[in-house]
Amino acid sequence: MDVANKIITHLENGLYEKAMEEYEAILAIGSHEEKFLVAEGLFQYGFILEAQNLIKELIKVYPQEGELIVLLAETLMEQGNEEAAVLELEKISPNDPSYPQSLLLMADLYQMEGLYEVSKQKLLKAKELLPNEAVIDFALGELNYEEGKFSEAIHYYKMVIQTTEEVGGVNLNQRIADALSAGGSFEDALHYYEKALMEKMELNTLFNYGFTALQAGFNEKAIKLFLQLKEIDPEYYSLYTNLARAYERVEDVEKGYQILKEAMQYDEFNKDLYLYAGKLALKIGKEDEAEQMFREALALDPELIEAALTLNKLFLHQERYEDIIEIISIVGVEEDPQFNWDAAIAYQNLEEYSQALNSYENAYTFFKDSSDFLSHYGYFLVEEGKREKAVEVFSELIKMEPNNEEYVDVWQRLTEDIDPL
Repeated sequence: MDVANKIITHLENGLYEKAMEEYEAILAIGSHEEKFLVAEGLFQYGFILEAQNLIKELIKVYPQEGELIVLLAETLMEQGNEEAAVLELEKISPNDPSYPQSLLLMADLYQMEGLYEVSKQKLLKAKELLPNEAVIDFALGELNYEEGKFSEAIHYYKMVIQTTEEVGGVNLNQRIADALSAGGSFEDALHYYEKALMEKMELNTLFNYGFTALQAGFNEKAIKLFLQLKEIDPEYYSLYTNLARAYERVEDVEKGYQILKEAMQYDEFNKDLYLYAGKLALKIGKEDEAEQMFREALALDPELIEAALTLNKLFLHQERYEDIIEIISIVGVEEDPQFNWDAAIAYQNLEEYSQALNSYENAYTFFKDSSDFLSHYGYFLVEEGKREKAVEVFSELIKMEPNNEEYVDVWQRLTEDIDPL
């Protein structure tokens, strides 16, 4: 065992070349026990092929040994050869002590392939054999969580947490909290996040705690948690938009805006940061900065329609009609029907009436049920002398708003002017 122990010691100390120097001796003349011990060590430290060679040598001698077959299957899984791994695992007899472990591995393989029902059957079979095994209950929890069956996942997680609060390095309180949050039970999740953090400070758990508090409407709590996360790791990018949203909800929009500007130091190519910052800048009346933010967002992604639409609203408010046409030319008028409406108003004010008419006509298909649009379109048609079409549009407006005396008056004047057939 001296050589085997030396190899394990070398592996533990990171002396991989020295471990490999001893490996050939074990492969050639090592005892069965030494080969198994070294195979487990090599597998643990990522020397998959070398471990596999030793296991295959042992299987020649012990072809029915379940523990060896399981370890071989694990090496095959690491090599991406899932089909071969399943074939090996199916060789294990139900009477073999390693049979439950083989069921767990097969369940894992089928879950990775998206065959959830097959995976579940394997796990339930394993549970029949080992009804009190926490690892099996945890696996059932994980499978249900991945399927989006959060109440079922919580059921299994709570069975596990009766005996242990951690499985394979996974905090069960955090898992229950995540499942509750994903299922919409935000307030219930907060208690479990708090317990998870008391056990171990983990950044993702802290973020999820803050996010869930935000979802539950506990905005001040969310702010406190996100600021704590920011203090620990200012480059945890996801916290900033959520922190800004929490500030916005407590009506401290200026602070939310400043948080987003701070985030840009770390995440300068995040188009959504600029988009949200632009919206908050508008809320606090910083129109020039809002324009800059929206333009930055479009520079990063010219197809970011929301940024273009919001920027056009700003330009309409500022009566900057040429800028509206510029933005539409960048994005493409076909990307959203609203661009046709924006273009129609812009061209109308720029006295480019034929292009305005064309834009109104293109927009009409999408906005014929909007009284606001029809009003713009109708008055434009009147100004352009398109009376028959104007009558049609004002007839639609009167159907929508029969008590609008102004629309009725315009319609009457238009119909009086139309020559009878």
